[in-house]
This record gives sequence, C-alpha cells and structure tokens, in this order.
Amino acid sequence: MSTEDLHEILDREGQGPLAGIVVADFSRVLAGPYATMMLADLGATVIKVEGPGGDDTRLWKPPVRGDDSTYYLSINRNKYDIVLDFTDGDDLELARELARRADVIVENFKPGGLQKFGLDYDAVKDANPDVVYASVTGFGPSNPQPGYDLLIQGLSGFMSLTGDADGQPFRAGVAIFDVMTGLHTTIGILAALQHRTHTGEGQKVDTNLLSSALSGLVNQSSAYVASGTVPHRMGNEHPSLYPYQPMPTKDGDLIIACGNDRQFAMLANGVGRPEWLEDDRFAAAFPRNTHRKDLEPLLIEALSHKDAQEWYALLTAAGLPCAPINSVEQGVQLAESMGLDPVVPTGTGDRVVPTVRNPITLSRTQVAYDLAPPTLGQDSDRIRQWLSTPPEAPAGSSAQEA
Repeated sequence: MSTEDLHEILDREGQGPLAGIVVADFSRVLAGPYATMMLADLGATVIKVEGPGGDDTRLWKPPVRGDDSTYYLSINRNKYDIVLDFTDGDDLELARELARRADVIVENFKPGGLQKFGLDYDAVKDANPDVVYASVTGFGPSNPQPGYDLLIQGLSGFMSLTGDADGQPFRAGVAIFDVMTGLHTTIGILAALQHRTHTGEGQKVDTNLLSSALSGLVNQSSAYVASGTVPHRMGNEHPSLYPYQPMPTKDGDLIIACGNDRQFAMLANGVGRPEWLEDDRFAAAFPRNTHRKDLEPLLIEALSHKDAQEWYALLTAAGLPCAPINSVEQGVQLAESMGLDPVVPTGTGDRVVPTVRNPITLSRTQVAYDLAPPTLGQDSDRIRQWLSTPPEAPAGSSAQEA
C-alpha cells in the first residue's frame, strides 16, 4: 500500500526496514503501545488513535516530565496522534477508512469490543484483505475478562515464585508480562508481514498476556509441564544452580552467577579457597547444588573480608560473572560508562523528550528517534486531511475500477 500521499502531509518518512508500512494503533496502556513503538522505531508510520479522554497512561502520575506522565512517554515515541470518538458517526467513518488503508492494525480492546464499530478483523479484512491485524487480549479471543499485568503475575504462578521462601508472594517491579506480550506481538506482526511479502495474504495475529506469561516462565513452567514438579519461592536462590544469587560481603551484597564448573573454579580461586575444588560436594554442579547448605556458610565467611565493590572489581577481573545491586540511576550510568548510550533525545524544537534507547542495533538500517511522544490529538488535522482525500487509483487502472 503506497504511503506517498500520507508522507506528503506528515513530516516523517521512516528510513528503517519497515519504511512504507502504515500502522493503525488502536491500542492503549502498555502491551500494544510497546509493540507499535518497536515498529515505529524500525521505520513504520504509526498513527496512534485515542478517544477524547486519551490513553489511560497519560494520567498515570507521578512521576512526570512537565505535565506528561513518564509512563506514557516511555512507550509512545515516533508516533502520530489523532483523536477519534467512535460514538460519533463521522469519526467512526474516519477510523474505518484508516483501517482500510493500514498495512497493520494493533488493538487491545476486550474480545468482541470492536465488532459493534465494524473494526473487528472480519469486518476490516473484507475491505482490506491483505491487512495484518494484531489483537492483544488478557486471556485469548474467547475470554472476555480484562487482563492487567498484576493479575497475570498472580494467575500465571509467577508471584508464587517471587519473594522469600517463607514470606509473601511479590509482584515484579515492572509490568514484565505486558512488555513480553508486546514483544511477542511485534514478532507475530513481523512474521505475518514476511508471509504477506511472499504470498500477498494478510492474516490475524493473536497474543494474550497469560500465554505470554507461561511461555516467559520458561524453565519454571517447563518444570511442571515436563516433570510434574511444582516450583516454589526460593528467595533469590536458583533451583538448578549454586551459587547463583546475591551473597553478603563485608559491606553490601554481591550477585554471584556461577553457571558452570569453570566459573565456580574462578570463584573458589578468587576468594582464596582452592580446596573447594577438591571437595566432592562442591567441585561439580549437581552435587554442589545438592550440598548448597554446606557451601553457603563457607562462602559467606570467605566474602566477609572485603566489601561488595572490592569483590566486584577483583572477581570481574578474574572473569567471574558478578555484580553489585544497582539503583536504576546507577544502571543507566553504568550503560553510559560502557558506551551503550542508553538515553536518546526524541523530537525537535520546544518538545524534546529523553527516552531509553531501543535495544536493537542493525548494521544497515538504523533505528530512528525522530518524534517525541505526541500530545493528545496533535496530528488530528493532518491525518483527517489524509483520510478525507480519496486515495489515488493504481497506475493503469480506470477511475471506475479504483
């Protein structure tokens, strides 16, 4: 689908691998907007459609940057914004026209919620048969209950794994399954676009929070599915590796991650306890895991002679994976010190917003950071103009055919 007329009206024509792809973003909150931001970063032209009240996350404050919710800012860069009221007949027709012209549609309404507006997949594909239509739900397309990340953390079993062994279950400090579902949605869209390139066929992409959570639990969900073992909370310990957790030092905790016997040898030699490598309880991974309670007091005693930062410098130099526990501020500063440039400005003029760098680096097609997260309805007039102008007929076709 040509976007030349659209790019004559808008001021961004992406140069990334998805340049020329038009995405109608009917999603809000986190999973859907995260997916569409990924597509926008890669060059797609994303048109964010909001109701008159705006995306819920615009009101999720504090923290704020000026009057903007930083939550909203984190997942909406590189997008254009139009306000459409689906209960208004003229606005609804514009939404349908956008769906007719889009290459990709992303929505996260309750299952069936868009049917009454004629914006569900079956209705849209009749007018736009090659569309890639991504639908994000909480529990799949046949289950109408709303899904929030916190609910999924509880329902999936994740919270039963998080917290002290004898303490209360805890949620993660970020909406991990919303983010994971957003990534799964992006992968599904890219796969469907590749299929369309080869066949000309569009299709529907379904993702849901619960399925993404169970997939994302990887070894823990596999423990039950493959062996009938029900995992349980172990605090910061790992069920299959030891030591693989924060350990106390003279001052502060140090995360030690021994993923194999070679790394354990680095640890034993690094803390001056080479005799552990001659002990049948500790030298190999399986007995070491089985006898972790025997090793733990020995390891704590050995680490008690230096503080966390001293051990971090010493053991990292020896090749052992280890780390202090940073604040988010320290994490960003660490990435900066490593030359990863984690903070990128988006926008121009009087609206420049610092955002976190897209983690993807492509050697030929660069990720873009052109547009700051849009204010509510900032591009409504231009997008309405485009949608109200009949698309040009394909070359070689008659006006009647077009």
